[in-house]
Amino acid sequence: MKILAIETATVAGSIAIIDDSMGLVGEVRVDVKVVHAERLMPSIEWLLKASNVPIHEIDAFAISIGPGSFTGLRIGLSTVKGFSYATGKPVIPVPTLDAFARTIPFCSYLICPMLDARKNEVYAALYKWEGKDCKKVMPETAIRPAELLGKINECTVFMGEGVKIYRELIAETLQDNAVWAPASRMSPSASTVGEIALEKLKQGVITDPVSLTPFYLRKSEAEIHWKG
Repeated sequence: MKILAIETATVAGSIAIIDDSMGLVGEVRVDVKVVHAERLMPSIEWLLKASNVPIHEIDAFAISIGPGSFTGLRIGLSTVKGFSYATGKPVIPVPTLDAFARTIPFCSYLICPMLDARKNEVYAALYKWEGKDCKKVMPETAIRPAELLGKINECTVFMGEGVKIYRELIAETLQDNAVWAPASRMSPSASTVGEIALEKLKQGVITDPVSLTPFYLRKSEAEIHWKG
């Protein structure tokens, strides 16, 4: 089975192809300030061609469903919905922070992915590896960094764009309990989105693309100010 996975929850978007018999076939990751609407389809076309995988050989489409950038999530979801309608293949949504935490495999420390939620908040959750499973010990939330750090009292790996913004606060608050993920693990990865989606596909867990919406955690500015 082959999965085409898309991650557009942050500026550092990525696309990957996962094959259950081969593993990771290919991945494109680019952290540049070019909107996903401009680079997503060309990146998908390039990866399919470079991997010699025609679109009709893809068995399912995986999408990082959020939380994250409102615009990025909409673009990613609309893209996989289009592929699903055109090919008749299923869509498998994967929580963004679940996939992000799994980029640090079998870590003995607490793992805290942090995405910039603006308004002086971050989207965050806490995870801990228990054997072969990455368990969520605090669910996704939009939270002020100081409040989040007040919930942590052990050595923790921090990762994500939120770390770049609040690194000084994290270091001052947790001191030796703060550990930084390496640069290659500082942004979400479509490959881990695809890995989780492949597990779900094998279990028969799929979602109707018509009813699928992004996992925003909170309302967008447009929804907040809409007076309809």
